[in-house]
Amino acid sequence: MQYAASFASIGVIVILIAYTVQSTVTQVNKLSPFTTGTVQHSNRLFNSSTAVKPTIFLVDKTNSTLTWTARKVSGQHTGNIRISDGTLELDNNQLQRGSFELDTRSITVTDLKDADSNARLTGHLKSDDFFAVEKFPAANFTINSVTPVSGNQHKVTGKLTIKGITHDISFPATVTINGSKLSAKALVKIDRTRYDIKFRSKSFFENLGDKAIYDDFDLDITLLASAQ
Repeated sequence: MQYAASFASIGVIVILIAYTVQSTVTQVNKLSPFTTGTVQHSNRLFNSSTAVKPTIFLVDKTNSTLTWTARKVSGQHTGNIRISDGTLELDNNQLQRGSFELDTRSITVTDLKDADSNARLTGHLKSDDFFAVEKFPAANFTINSVTPVSGNQHKVTGKLTIKGITHDISFPATVTINGSKLSAKALVKIDRTRYDIKFRSKSFFENLGDKAIYDDFDLDITLLASAQ
């Protein structure tokens, strides 16, 4: 009987020790900063406190400009297209993303001073031979990436959509940020035939002579924007 009582006492002591150790480990885990749960919680606190929201800049539709230049064998024409909307996003004061839209219906010709000649060319540019503005009243560009090159010089890559056709393009741009103000300037060369604008293109038609219009045209873009 004495032996049975001794074994029972030892059993009770072992159980108490095991319970005490388990409780202590549990408490240490709850308090220790090295436990998985606490580390995950700390990471969540760290990430939420250090996440930087992008700064949104709205494009100034009134003072931003886009001038186009198209060349033909016998000369060239110039004009404007209105920038109708746009936003730019900055992370840590660096341009990262954005987009802007063009109102193709606003296209004008600035080099022809004769009213009738000007009206004819403007009407032709709005027709299906060129921008088909009734079917496609907007063109747009979406920035996918901006890579710093030197100083305020950057390489901009994105997607340009004209007449519902989208292609990737890249071009150099000068981006200047002064507090809540931003300006971005770029001269972009576009191959019009990639956007189904083939009128008098030597790439598709023969024997055009001095009536030919070159495939490439230039867009001289100045975006002015303010932080919101």
